[in-house]
Amino acid sequence: MSQSATPAEKTPFHLKGNFAPVFDERTELDLQVTGAIPPQLEGRFFRNGANPQSGWSPHWFLGNGMLHGVELRGGRATWYRNRYVRTPLLDDPEGARISPEGEIDHTRSCANTHVIRHAGRILALEEGSFPFEVDENLETVGVHDFGSKLHSAMTAHPRTCPETGELLFFGYSALPPYLVYHRVAADGTLVQSEEIEVKGPTMMHDWNITRNHVVFMDLPMVFDLSLLASGMPIRWDDDYGARLGVMPRNGTNDDVEWYEIDPCYVFHPMNSYEDGDRIVLDVARFAKLSMSLADDGGAPAVLHRWIIDRAAGKVIEQPLDDRPGEFPRVHDRVIGLKHRFGYMAGVGSDLSALGTSLRKYDVERDSSWTHELGAGCQAGEPVFAPNPGAAAEDEGWILTFVYDPATDKSDLVIIDAQEFDKPPVARIHLPTRVPFGFHGSWLPDDA
Repeated sequence: MSQSATPAEKTPFHLKGNFAPVFDERTELDLQVTGAIPPQLEGRFFRNGANPQSGWSPHWFLGNGMLHGVELRGGRATWYRNRYVRTPLLDDPEGARISPEGEIDHTRSCANTHVIRHAGRILALEEGSFPFEVDENLETVGVHDFGSKLHSAMTAHPRTCPETGELLFFGYSALPPYLVYHRVAADGTLVQSEEIEVKGPTMMHDWNITRNHVVFMDLPMVFDLSLLASGMPIRWDDDYGARLGVMPRNGTNDDVEWYEIDPCYVFHPMNSYEDGDRIVLDVARFAKLSMSLADDGGAPAVLHRWIIDRAAGKVIEQPLDDRPGEFPRVHDRVIGLKHRFGYMAGVGSDLSALGTSLRKYDVERDSSWTHELGAGCQAGEPVFAPNPGAAAEDEGWILTFVYDPATDKSDLVIIDAQEFDKPPVARIHLPTRVPFGFHGSWLPDDA
């Protein structure tokens, strides 16, 4: 089915405007730049997103993964590339993901949600499947299952510990086991896998780590296979409840401490850290969520804080902002440690108004700054690129793709994080548009 086969008035938001897919895989050299690219930025900015090869998908989350990348070198933007992640699902869309015996083929991946680097491998991620390795030019190397040790899906939101270099992640499933925890050593060896008991087949998109713990979010978005025909068999369950599970990073299911919270949903935390006997989590919190495209998912998320008081056995909940926002990020060196600064994309009344502005938060001083993008422009996730060797947590730049409907093209925008409300220091002009997508990473040469 092609996009043109869907009447325009019935086309869902994720298939029109700058959500619509692009089909050409391009390589463009020596890109035009307005302003000056900081010479300290030597590396590549990669971002992943859903880009259905047929032009149609039943949900924004289900399109084939396409990576977009820009290389920065010597104060120049040396290239832009975009490539599909070549998975069995891309090459054989009609193949079966679940066998008649109920076995899941974790290689049939959209590979559309995130892209990270760990232990020298660049991995394209999608939470229902194995990761796929790509090279520095975005060409697909192949499936990566940690030497045949990985037997569950891998979340699209692993965390790399900035102190140990460990990669911590989990996998969830609609079929038992519903949740499995994994720990990977700094050299890329999978060293621990543990089944974790949850109340049912919950969609656990993301999670949290601290210096000594991981924190699972067992929230009331659950699989309902009777909804398969809708394309996204997940629904809100008023009876499921909501809780946070704290476990030592080398622990097992028996070590998990569960704490009840008010029902809600969180796709993305900003960060989490330990404060004595308390664990602090800053998250983009939905009061309630729908996966239906008919109602655009309900009210947008706002920045919220949970404080797990382990001594008292309870969770303190408080809002940090009343403005909608999503895609929160911090400097990678403070992941799991106390942070002062965080960054988010502002959101309008629904998902089609994603990234209408960018925000920087100082959560210690309860202040924030807004970066305005210009009339009609929309940004993606703000990714922090540090100034090498800098001491200050916010000494560096925010990188993000910004779409301008006036030109129907996108720029890679570079914002000085310490002068966040000022104009960008550089705009790298791309010869095409980059459809709105999900998550990305700055991959410096010196890492």
